[in-house]
Amino acid sequence: MKRLFFFSLIISFSLFSTSCNQDDDVVPATITADFTANQFAVEGGGSIDFTDLSTGDPTSWNWTFEGGEPASSTEQNPTVSYAVAGTYEVSLTVSNGDAEDTETKAGYITVNEKATPFQELYDQGIDNYLGVFTPASSNVVMPGVTEHTFTGIDGPICFTGNQFSMFTRDGSSNNLLIFLQGGGFCSPFACEAVEEGIPLVPFGMLSPADPQNPTANFNVGYVPYCDGSGMMGDNEVDSDGDGVNDRFFKGIQNLSASLDVIAQTYPAPDKIVLAGNSAGGFAVHAALPLVRKLYPDVRIEVINDSGVGILGPGGMQTLINYWNAGAFFPSSCTDCIGADGNLTDYHKYQLAQDPNVRMAYISSRQDATFAALIQGGGAAFEAQLIEAANELKAAFPDRFNSLIANGDDHTFLIRDFTFQVSNTSVRSWVNEMISESGNWRSVID
Repeated sequence: MKRLFFFSLIISFSLFSTSCNQDDDVVPATITADFTANQFAVEGGGSIDFTDLSTGDPTSWNWTFEGGEPASSTEQNPTVSYAVAGTYEVSLTVSNGDAEDTETKAGYITVNEKATPFQELYDQGIDNYLGVFTPASSNVVMPGVTEHTFTGIDGPICFTGNQFSMFTRDGSSNNLLIFLQGGGFCSPFACEAVEEGIPLVPFGMLSPADPQNPTANFNVGYVPYCDGSGMMGDNEVDSDGDGVNDRFFKGIQNLSASLDVIAQTYPAPDKIVLAGNSAGGFAVHAALPLVRKLYPDVRIEVINDSGVGILGPGGMQTLINYWNAGAFFPSSCTDCIGADGNLTDYHKYQLAQDPNVRMAYISSRQDATFAALIQGGGAAFEAQLIEAANELKAAFPDRFNSLIANGDDHTFLIRDFTFQVSNTSVRSWVNEMISESGNWRSVID
């Protein structure tokens, strides 16, 4: 009997031990939450891509994003935008059905205040004349067209003292064309500039009657040119040495006053085309930071027709000094006025400052007007033009293109909008840019 009991006890213990060993072999599934991001600091309005790095084969993800939009997500690898400056926590909980884990990273994302394009230029004072001047009169001169006239020697004025006025024209769309007319430069050595502004002319890009004109139905702000200083000047000069100032370089006043009128008349456009020819083409780059100041969030298409800023060594700096226009060039950009006299790096600076801007050059290879101003003439101008266009295209391949024609013609947007360049016309090429069709490319004859 004792033997039977002992044998039964051994069998029971053996079964119990086997059962325990089987339970010990079942290892609970483990999981560890972890994640990373493609960047840890972003400007307000920017987005961050988060990537799950969890181990243990998770099948569900629950993210929380302090300060983010969305504030939570169940995607494995979500994208989150942040609008308000601050430092924010991110948390991820993962599960595989058997286990769960949470990883929280405090202060993981830093959101900085959104940088203001051209802030250095505003700090240098180029916006000092915005909001200062009011037209003495605004009169309808034809249906939909208003002439805004300024008076007084201390405000907007032509460089010889003639009265300055600008124009607005109502269109049928909510897009805006700001057009800067040209008319020569004054230097310490010669003054070849118009003394009275050319009124609004309904030709070329400014024609409301051409059904193929991509800006035909745009609202228009038209700025005539008569300041002799590339719409940048802020100086008075005694040109003949008689002790009396007789050249009034008030380009920045004329431009600022005009842009104020335009912004008040058309306060909320969907898109802005900022274009100009000759000295007005040169001046679109002076206007750009002021237009951005007045329209902080609108896409701007900049078109420089025959004013790309190619002069000989020292030539550009001489003009800037004579006009007292140095505030338009950031002191941090020591190459914005190149040693060769060109403004290629200034245009690079502008594109780098503002990602909501695209830029175009239109020119002939040997533009007779500017080629006459540099040593080497047409051939030297052509070489520098092609080099500048290639540099800008390489630096900003998606936001810069050029249209360069054979010959020595000067200006196209008003004078010859249908001019053929290779297999396109100036009008068609501008349309490809403005319509954002995806077919806008550099074309060089």
